[in-house]
Order: sequence, then C-alpha cells, then structure tokens
Amino acid sequence: MANSIFTAKLYNTSLRFLEDTELEYHVKKGLALPMTVLDRTIAGDLAKTLLSVWTVIVVIIVSREFVRVLDKAIEGRVSSETLLSLLALKTLIFSVSLLPAALFMAVLMVIGRMYRDQEMSAIATAGGGAGTLYRAVFLMVFPLSLLAANLSLYVAPWAEARISQIMHQGEESSDLRGIAAGKFSEYSQGDLVFYVEKITEDKKMHQVFVQSRQQGQLAIINAQSAYLNEQADGIYIIFEHGERVQGQPGRLNYVIEKFNEYAVRMEEQDTIINLNQSAVTSSRLWGSSKPADLAELQRRFSIPFSVLLLSFIGIPLAQQQPRGGVYGNILVGFLIYFSYSNLIRVSHIWVINETIPSWLGGIAANLLLLLVGLILLIRWYGWQWLKFKLKGLLKL
Repeated sequence: MANSIFTAKLYNTSLRFLEDTELEYHVKKGLALPMTVLDRTIAGDLAKTLLSVWTVIVVIIVSREFVRVLDKAIEGRVSSETLLSLLALKTLIFSVSLLPAALFMAVLMVIGRMYRDQEMSAIATAGGGAGTLYRAVFLMVFPLSLLAANLSLYVAPWAEARISQIMHQGEESSDLRGIAAGKFSEYSQGDLVFYVEKITEDKKMHQVFVQSRQQGQLAIINAQSAYLNEQADGIYIIFEHGERVQGQPGRLNYVIEKFNEYAVRMEEQDTIINLNQSAVTSSRLWGSSKPADLAELQRRFSIPFSVLLLSFIGIPLAQQQPRGGVYGNILVGFLIYFSYSNLIRVSHIWVINETIPSWLGGIAANLLLLLVGLILLIRWYGWQWLKFKLKGLLKL
C-alpha cells in the first residue's frame, strides 16, 4: 500500500514537472507567463518558511534589546512615550541584518524537506536538476536581494539616525523623567533629589519634597502639590502651597520662604548628537576615502551579497538522503554562516585599522563563500563530471 502511494506521488510530481517543461516551451513562444507550477510551489514554500523563521529570529533578538531600552526608560534617560518608536526602529534594523540568515535557513529547510519526501527523486526522473531548483529559488531571491540592498543602504541608516535623535532628546530632558510615587529619584549626579508621595491621573504630584544643590547652596522645597508646565522658554515645575529653605550647610544664615505658588525652570542638559558610523547616510560614505567609512559601506553591501551567496550554497548544501534527519545539514549551514559573518566583521576591523587594502576587505569573504558554493555544487554533480567538463574545455 505504501509503495503504491509513493509511486502515485512520484508519477504526479513527474507529470507536474513535465507540464512545467511544456509551459516553458510555450513561454519561449510568447504564449504564457514565464513561471512554472514548480517555480510557484518552491517559491511559495520558501516565502512561507522565510516569513516564519525571520519572525522568530527578529522577535528573539528585539526582545533582548527592548529589555535594555526599558532599563533606560526606568532610569529616566528615555521617555516612555518613545518606547514604541524605539522598538519599531530596532525591529527594522534587526530585520535587515538578520534577513540573510533567515533566508539561508529557509532554503535549507525547504530543499531538505523535498529530499526527505523524495520529491527531488521525482524531479530528477523527469529530467530536472540543479538548474530547475536555482531557477525556482532565485525567482524570489533576486527581488529580495534588491529589497535588502535598499533597506541596508537607505532605510537602516535612517533608522539608526532617528534612534540617535530620540536618545539625544531623552538625554536633554532626562531630569524630568523617572519620578515615581513613593520613592526617591536622583538626578544630575545627586544634585537634584525628588520625592513624591502620590501622583494622580492628571499627572499632578502631591506631597512633594525636592532637594537641590547649586554652587554650594542647598535648597529644600516642601509643597502640597506640583505639576509640570511647558512654556516657550523651557519647562517649569510649579509648586503650590509650600515652603522653601535655602542656605549653605554649616552656617546659620538660612532663608525660609513660604509660598502659594513657586516656579522652577528645569535646565535642559546641553548634549550633542553623536551619530555612530551606522547612522551616516550612504551617499556621504560613498564620497569618502576614510577607511572607517569604506568599511561601513562594505558592511552595508555585504547584506544583499550574502542574500545571493547564501542562497547559492544553500541548494547543494541541503542535499541529503531520503528519510534523513529532520534538520539535515542545518548544523553545517550554521557553521558556514557564522564563519562567514565573523569573517566579514574581522575584515571590517582590518579595513578600519588599514591592515588590509579596502578593496580586499570588500570581496575576500564573498569570494571565499562563492568558492565554498562551487565546491558543494561540484560535489553534487560528482568529481567525474568536473573532469569531463575540464577535458571538454582543453579540447577546445
């Protein structure tokens, strides 16, 4: 019974491939769209698997990064209103950088499943080979590499610059955040201390205690309530119904004032936006001759190149015996990917330090990965096939 089911499946797959071959003939005659049923099947499975793997990896990495951003929000260095914006920008950046890894894993999983289910045997019986798989996979990979290039060269730097701006704004007004009911909040390296007993829904603070130290003068304010008031020249804290004591510790000449309303202007920190290398626009990097700028530009170009090269080696690497392990050669794929990504990082550092020429740092890792793909492809066809091809070239 099992043999008959397999025979029927093999026959149907072979028939489908033969129909695809006939469709290709009609395509050449201009009678049909240039995409076969097999192309659509493989590309569809690859897109679904890529979306699943990509989502899982990005969620894991972004979750770890979001914990760090949340710590900064608790410390008052980042506004709680900008948390979602920072999370979206971080997700965008990591989505671009993790796209090659997710696609590589998706290719290994989809092609490996076809080997396990013996669909590759059916395709080979119908005359299909490596060209058939490469056609189906690269119908999706080529547009994806163009998308990755635009994301890496333009969108990711914009997101990095936007994060730097948000963090800069947070540093400027960090003294206004982190005030929570029932605890002491310390700012400006201990020169400003807040204590609020209760904060109502209208963001009004009740039973407020403030201690500030400026130029050796110590001031203490006790007020029944306080609230923030934003004016054109800055942000003020308005204290209501309280007492202010000011003086120098160790002396008896204290000034005690009672007030119904007392306003204190919050001095914003004078910070400078420091854009890191990943936030610089690609057009500016392109016109630069500095090693650091060239290394950053090469890193951005490595993302679309790795999309193409990892897909190229993923097809022969996924080859396995029928009824093989569930994960097949994914472990070998992990080793290849991490070796390749680490070599790119090392080349990046070498170019910055001028240890190697900039042109070598841009192509060395990609050429090595291309060589690995050619070796895997030759192993797929067999070394006798390579000898036969070389003899044919020598005769010419």
